[in-house]
Amino acid sequence: MKIKSLLLLVVTLIPLATGQAAETKKLLNVSYDVTREFYKEYNVAFAAYWKQKKGVDITIDQSHGGSSKQARSILDGLPADVATMNQETDIEILAKGGLIAADWKKKFPNGSSPYTSTIVFLVRKGNPKGIKDWDDLVKPSIGVIVPNPKTSGNGRYSYLAAWAYASDKFGGDVAKIKTFVGALFHNVPVLDTGGRGATTSFVQNGLGDVLLTFENEVQQISKVFKPDQFDVVIPSASILAEAPVAVIDKNVDRAGTRELATAYLQYLWSEEGQKLIAKQYYRPRSEAVLKANAALFPAIKLVSVDSLGGWEKLQKEHFNDGGLFDQIYVPGKR
Repeated sequence: MKIKSLLLLVVTLIPLATGQAAETKKLLNVSYDVTREFYKEYNVAFAAYWKQKKGVDITIDQSHGGSSKQARSILDGLPADVATMNQETDIEILAKGGLIAADWKKKFPNGSSPYTSTIVFLVRKGNPKGIKDWDDLVKPSIGVIVPNPKTSGNGRYSYLAAWAYASDKFGGDVAKIKTFVGALFHNVPVLDTGGRGATTSFVQNGLGDVLLTFENEVQQISKVFKPDQFDVVIPSASILAEAPVAVIDKNVDRAGTRELATAYLQYLWSEEGQKLIAKQYYRPRSEAVLKANAALFPAIKLVSVDSLGGWEKLQKEHFNDGGLFDQIYVPGKR
């Protein structure tokens, strides 16, 4: 009788244990290179929110790298539940690959982009080379650090910001624009694959005189990590960088994480999410939060990607193999 009772107890506990295990959910956020600090803090806030709302503990893993490289990793099988990228093309490629819905931009507010940023300059303390605007970056004596536009959304935005500035400067004369942007990339000693790699080259390895990267990255470095070593330079004009997000439909349906993944992204638009966005020097969508943090975000003339022709057109003309970037950049020549 005792043996039978013990067996009955074991059988009874098996489904209970299985049910308890099912309560623990894991989520993988595949993101671009310079969002590590933001999502580390955001994940803690969201996990606390979810625990309070559902009574369930969750684990959120992060994966970071060049935006385009990350998108390709998802296409190749990386089991992301959500993608949080820095440009539309790196989400759109997932839609074309059948991993997400074609109307992904309609799933969340603001075209599924919870914040914006732009490209600014980080220079060494005191700005010894006197760098003030894009014109200074084409001078022969200036070393420019920027990630590869072929693999990094950060690099792509930097390239387009320079292109837009030159287009305005030369009245749309393509030959002169190509010469200008070509001179800038002639001053690039190394093209890292992602934004954080470019930061390492400039900040830790001492390469170059100026780093082109997202506003949040230069603000973090100059205000938080190394305030005594670097200054921020705001150019006269730059690019509007929108950072889209998406639930990876095919993966969440397989993993049973759709509700969690959707809520994870929706929380980016919450008051708490928008405050964390501003705290990490991204420009929030919330007008109230943006106004409350206006001192962090200097006024700057921003050119939209749409005004330049849109991502599909720009990708074909500039960044596909044999495009304008390949025409103006010759590796190894300075």
